[in-house]
Amino acid sequence: MKHELNIWVVGGDLRQAKLAQLLAEDGHTVHTYALGQPQDIVPGLTAENTLRHASKADCVILPLTASAGNGLLNAPLALSEYPLSLILDRLSPRQFLCGGRLDPETEALARERGLTIHDYFAREELTVANAVPTAEGAVQLAMEHLPITIHGSKVLVIGFGRVGRLTAQRFQALGAKVSVAARKYEQLAWAQAMGLGGEHLAHLRGWLCGYDLIVNTVPARVLGREELEDVKSDCLILDLASKPGGVDLGAAGELGLTVVWALALPGKVAPVTAGAAIKDTIYNMLREVGL
Repeated sequence: MKHELNIWVVGGDLRQAKLAQLLAEDGHTVHTYALGQPQDIVPGLTAENTLRHASKADCVILPLTASAGNGLLNAPLALSEYPLSLILDRLSPRQFLCGGRLDPETEALARERGLTIHDYFAREELTVANAVPTAEGAVQLAMEHLPITIHGSKVLVIGFGRVGRLTAQRFQALGAKVSVAARKYEQLAWAQAMGLGGEHLAHLRGWLCGYDLIVNTVPARVLGREELEDVKSDCLILDLASKPGGVDLGAAGELGLTVVWALALPGKVAPVTAGAAIKDTIYNMLREVGL
């Protein structure tokens, strides 16, 4: 990788703001667009109002998640909406273009313009690093919303991938009685080996009434009306899954259950850590292509 690159960070939340700052501190020339004004004055970091000079960039970084839907850039810190098509129109195939959790529409927009867009969230090193603040954020939310201590509480974690495993470990370390619901038998075996209770995901109905906290990590409907009818009224449900989520929110509301759909937790609870993880991942990707 070159000592100094011209990098544009386009859109995003506090993770991308911190990412831009960290890149500038590493000696790169960094421009931000659709990201608001920098929180700190850092040499080499400039907030841009136009994409006039974006063609000079070596690397262009779109947010995690790249799209807000309907063809728009995910730019919660900006005051306006930005069509992704207009941004991609200003870029060229020679530039290294990347974004996180890309959807088919965004990938198609890039292909139509002869651009290759790399998904940095598809990298294992980032998904593992991202699971840490997500798990810690779940603990924070539980402490804020539960009327009881985590110690001694009965917790169910649905899904035992990266986020599910770290989340279960953290609640267990705080003294909770943790069980895991997973689809793969090897995951259930790992849960049991770690001293956690285990049940197959297909058998949720009829045994959810004993939990004080249910944490879902599966991005597919696993808690429908029939499952939610088993949940006791004072149980807190945390949904950590990305869209479309795993909880029937309409049914939960009708049943009077408390559900917190905690999207993009790393950017909310630990933006510096999350930004640093994205930076390290992008450096790895740039090294692999010889930049």
